[in-house]
Amino acid sequence: MKRRTFEVTTSTGLAKALMSELHESAEDVGRRVTAGAVYVDGKRARDGAANVKAGSRVSVVLEASGEATNVERAAPSFTLSVLFEDAAVRVVNKPAGIPAQPTPDGEVSLLDLATRHLGREAGLVHRLDRETSGVTVFGKTKASTSALAKAFREGRAKKEYVAIVSSGLPEQGVIDTPLQKDPSRPGRWRAIRTGNGIEAVTKYRRDVVSGSACLVRLFPETGRTHQLRAHLASIGFPILGDDFYGGASGPRCLLHARRLEIDGVTWEAPMPDDFPLKPTG
Repeated sequence: MKRRTFEVTTSTGLAKALMSELHESAEDVGRRVTAGAVYVDGKRARDGAANVKAGSRVSVVLEASGEATNVERAAPSFTLSVLFEDAAVRVVNKPAGIPAQPTPDGEVSLLDLATRHLGREAGLVHRLDRETSGVTVFGKTKASTSALAKAFREGRAKKEYVAIVSSGLPEQGVIDTPLQKDPSRPGRWRAIRTGNGIEAVTKYRRDVVSGSACLVRLFPETGRTHQLRAHLASIGFPILGDDFYGGASGPRCLLHARRLEIDGVTWEAPMPDDFPLKPTG
């Protein structure tokens, strides 16, 4: 069993996006959609004609035979750490090691937990990588989910991450290198200026240095897949524990979504215990 996940770069129809990514015919793509094997932003999509906005994340569950498979996900073994909740949103502190959205092997995801906690489907509007911890916001109604998604699309969601890298990082800087899929390693992205890359901008500021390690604060101005990991690796400072991008050995990829601000409202997740350095402010 396998899964293909990709980010839509230009607003288009779901079937067209799938045909382009999977290199399949309209008939084959239609069968996948009808079988319930396609998810858009964590929600199953059954309308191939539906418009998919730029920035949406599409997942297709596959088998070796190419047919879709539906798997009953396991019950969660822990409860959500809720940072804030009102009638419109639920903000949680995602633990490291759990996927943000459903996977084909039935593993429980953060979306599963949020949905079970809410009692109906939660609105997933942004995602953190499996090993990344920190602030994640869910919409509790269709209206609030749409408003949150719009805020992310329009760049009104201001994010701060922290990561551990090796010492020697400049005091501050901007990485504005476009990102492309790495043809030499499926699933990985590379920062490169040649070709038709996707615009990606990351500001950073060195915070704490201790011995051979450095804590850096990251302020992404775009929200691309693996953006922070690929950008730091491109300047010679891969994140500690991120072996996918050449990082030194660590307990995990030490990347934490510390703060999220939308329209003047800020939520903050406490620093995880496995970080050897803590931010100064």
